[in-house]
Amino acid sequence: MVAYHDDEWGRPVHDDVELFERLVLESFQAGLSWSTILRKRDAFRTAFLGFDPAVVARFDAADRDRLMADAGIVRNGAKIDATIGNAAAFLAIAEAFGSFDAYLATMVPPPPPRLPPTARAGDIPATTAASDALSADLRQRGMRFVGSTIVYAFMQSVGLVDDHLPDCFRYRAAS
Repeated sequence: MVAYHDDEWGRPVHDDVELFERLVLESFQAGLSWSTILRKRDAFRTAFLGFDPAVVARFDAADRDRLMADAGIVRNGAKIDATIGNAAAFLAIAEAFGSFDAYLATMVPPPPPRLPPTARAGDIPATTAASDALSADLRQRGMRFVGSTIVYAFMQSVGLVDDHLPDCFRYRAAS
């Protein structure tokens, strides 16, 4: 958890494959602890063949069965089905905007909002107007398991918002 926070969480991500991975992992995290997902991250990468959305979008019934039998990942049929379908929607968005990253820039323009210097952990929201709008747009474009809370966690993960607290070295580093 510390390494993920220190090295990844909240840092801007612009690579579409990495964006897809983060969105998928956040979707799988729903109802579970983030530490569970992080422990299984390597298995997820293997199971989903590196999270290349072009590859995942072509998964068939045999791939679904393989994923459902993989004890290394979270074996939730609805989330697996959503991931396969979301890969196709992700590709359609990327095609329409030039990349998924470019799409995100139209939905959540930079710079990322930052917590005030007096912020405490309880001040970090679970959703925002931006996550509500992005979630609604993703659902309208055919994605599932992208509710506003999941989308806000994704936005935090990929640096679209900056929710590092004032006592965090990453908050000070961004000053």
